[in-house]
Amino acid sequence: MVCVFVMNPSMIGLRVLREIAERGSFTAAAAALGYTQSAVSRQVAALETEARATLFERRSGGVRLTPAGRVLLRHAAAALDELDAAARELDGQPEAGGRVRLGAFTSAGAVLVPRALAALRRSHPGIDVTTREGTTPVLVRALRAGTLDIVVIASTPPFRAPDAETPRLTLETLSERSLLVAVPAASSLARDSVRLDDLRGQSWIAGPSTGDETLLGVWPGLDGRPQIRHTARDWLTKLQLVAAGCGLTTVPAALASVVPHGVRLVSVEDGPRELRRIVLASLPGRTNPPVAELRRVLRAAAVELAAGIPPA
Repeated sequence: MVCVFVMNPSMIGLRVLREIAERGSFTAAAAALGYTQSAVSRQVAALETEARATLFERRSGGVRLTPAGRVLLRHAAAALDELDAAARELDGQPEAGGRVRLGAFTSAGAVLVPRALAALRRSHPGIDVTTREGTTPVLVRALRAGTLDIVVIASTPPFRAPDAETPRLTLETLSERSLLVAVPAASSLARDSVRLDDLRGQSWIAGPSTGDETLLGVWPGLDGRPQIRHTARDWLTKLQLVAAGCGLTTVPAALASVVPHGVRLVSVEDGPRELRRIVLASLPGRTNPPVAELRRVLRAAAVELAAGIPPA
């Protein structure tokens, strides 16, 4: 006699599973879904009963999927995508065959992504791309949760994989360029390059630190505690504060074309060279044609930006 294990999870439970995997905590998932945390916990308990396995490993600062959780998430993402496609078809919307969900970190979203999407509209106007901005850890979780198809993430030395989950992500470096310092154009630092000694004691404009994001905006490796006078997440805000003479901030070289008037980008001539990579990440497996076309235009846009070619 063969005993067959049959699961019958609810669709709400599967959506909760995907949201927790993407957000990294029960609390964040509950807020995103408009549920109470106890309701989310009950859905997870019901799923674990159905799966006869623990789906999440609890740890300080959040949760992570267990191997059983990763298996269930993979199938849940496919099932939910099919249900969403059915809902769109019943609603009279076009099929999702030409849709791609792209995630990108902030500075890539400011320059690289718009250039690539403009090229894609010219070559393949039928491909519908939706975009979402986020930090690298947030984007990687969304990719694994199945709510994004491909992501553009940032990588810093020693250029490790963005997470230790399995399966390993497919990674492709689009560009590798030096980190620069944005200084007021009227300041004494507005020259081709500066030294580390010139940066000591300066006021800085930086993004706030969070649990999954390091402080962005201060030159790495400076001695002592940096003087952070202003905090801002938005690159345009930081650069406008630099233009107003409020301090310095670090800038990826990819943003050189959108630096506002009153700001000069300078290199740092001594100390370790600070490199930053823009990396394209996706789950392993066969790539569908719309995703392949988006990959192509992202590669081409990265090459054009590195060469200083103006947009078409």
